[in-house]
Amino acid sequence: MTSTTYAVDGMTCAHCERAVGLELRELPGVTDVQVSHATGQVVVTSDAPLDPGAIRAAIAEAGYALRPTA
Repeated sequence: MTSTTYAVDGMTCAHCERAVGLELRELPGVTDVQVSHATGQVVVTSDAPLDPGAIRAAIAEAGYALRPTA
């Protein structure tokens, strides 16, 4: 199992959390998703490491964007 934390811009409510979570749960290999609009973070647990492009695309499909890393 692998857990990775991502920072997401634009989430402001429970609806945002739900939209992001639904998209990420559709990715093959994802076993759990925890989303917090309060912290702007998403923790994705999967069977194996996921393609960062797939994560970015799923979050974009929900209408949000990954926060650039420093």
